[in-house]
Amino acid sequence: MKRLTRYFAEGLFFVVPIALTLYVVYAIFHKIDGLFSFPVPGAGFLLTIALITFTGFVASNFLARWAVVFVDNIFSRLPLVKMLYMSIKDLVGAFVGDKRSFTKPVTVALSEDGAITAIGFVTAESLAHIGMEGRVAVYMPQSYNFAGNMIVVPADRVAPIDAPAGDVMAFVVSGGVARKHT
Repeated sequence: MKRLTRYFAEGLFFVVPIALTLYVVYAIFHKIDGLFSFPVPGAGFLLTIALITFTGFVASNFLARWAVVFVDNIFSRLPLVKMLYMSIKDLVGAFVGDKRSFTKPVTVALSEDGAITAIGFVTAESLAHIGMEGRVAVYMPQSYNFAGNMIVVPADRVAPIDAPAGDVMAFVVSGGVARKHT
């Protein structure tokens, strides 16, 4: 009976990550593809990828910069829209583009003696602009979640982690079980 239980656990360990990954990819693919009514499966998905890539090309072109600035100014001035637009823009920018924010993994000493630490990412190295001299902003992602908390701590309680930011993020988000896969 122990052998059957072990085989079942090994099967789960093998099948569940594959099945969930395939399901999530299928759900995203199906949802995007469903936005269009093309008779060929996948055509809507490919069109969406092509449109996003083309928009990125146009937006990065010097001649189209005025349009990007114009749209940005409009959305930045509308009362409720501004908060939503800027939050989404900052969130997307934190993960992609030239101004990625989660590139400095650190440990934060939670106790005086440093025995208890948490892992996070420095998102602002100076908070002098809001009157908090000598403090840094650290984003603390939550495990198995797309949320997190931003905490403010004295700079001397933060120590850099000598590891790629992507590996550290995967480690934290997985609850500490992710390992580097090469």
